[in-house]
Amino acid sequence: MLNASDLSQFIKHLLNERHYSEHTATNYRRDLLALIAFFNDKKLDRLAAREYLLSLEKKHYSKRSIARKLSAARSFFKYLQRESLSQENPFQNLLTPKLPKKLPNFLYPEEVRALLGCIDVKSPLGKRDCALIELLYGSGIRVVEIARLNLKDVDFSEDEIKVLGKGAKERIVLFGSLAKKALNNYLSDARPNLLAGSKTAAFFIGRRGSRLTPRQIERIITHYAKKSGLGKRVTPHTLRHSFATHLLEGGADLRIVQELLGHVSLSTTQVYTHVTKERLKKVYDDFHPRAR
Repeated sequence: MLNASDLSQFIKHLLNERHYSEHTATNYRRDLLALIAFFNDKKLDRLAAREYLLSLEKKHYSKRSIARKLSAARSFFKYLQRESLSQENPFQNLLTPKLPKKLPNFLYPEEVRALLGCIDVKSPLGKRDCALIELLYGSGIRVVEIARLNLKDVDFSEDEIKVLGKGAKERIVLFGSLAKKALNNYLSDARPNLLAGSKTAAFFIGRRGSRLTPRQIERIITHYAKKSGLGKRVTPHTLRHSFATHLLEGGADLRIVQELLGHVSLSTTQVYTHVTKERLKKVYDDFHPRAR
């Protein structure tokens, strides 16, 4: 029998052991509360799992939402098995709906320059925000990873950062000279002002000296996207997509990009090769006299 107590322990496991973000854990909690309600008077078997899938389809959830809910259910039962709270994982062999390939949104190099160009780098917050955007774009780091960043994680002698990524896996990300300059300006001229006497190991901090959250970082990026007049939605993940796309367009090896992004599967990184092909097609259509 599923219960809320098991769910609470599972969420703690996601946050503390697997280092999932609060946002992801919240989505899991919401999906699994609905799952617990569904299984309330049913046996925990594959037949009930298929009934759950059918109920989602009848409610007209998108394929992406159904895939996410099934993934949450699969992970939850895997945890229950590990803790000897369930004998089987009824979702183990249940087929996930095939998702249409979604090309990631990215910025062109001139759009990145426009984003950085609208920042007032004379102010402490401007210096911080410039460093933030330069590092997001220059390293491909995830927003959760950059929010967790501590001072000791950044090695300026090697121009690299030790990152704790998904699944508590450590990796090294690199940054270039422009990001390094922005980071040094922030640390020397801005961070001491923002600290205002407080102490923290956090690399990126807010007005009152506390660690920036992923949501705050997202709002910062959104603010400059509007200010720059780009006319498109820009998130920290857009900068990560741009990092990968521009590396591949410059001739970088796919496996190197995979390592830098922290992708477990090469297929996850391969989506960016589709982006570069789309760009090639657009350039062809725009400039070749016989294209249309």
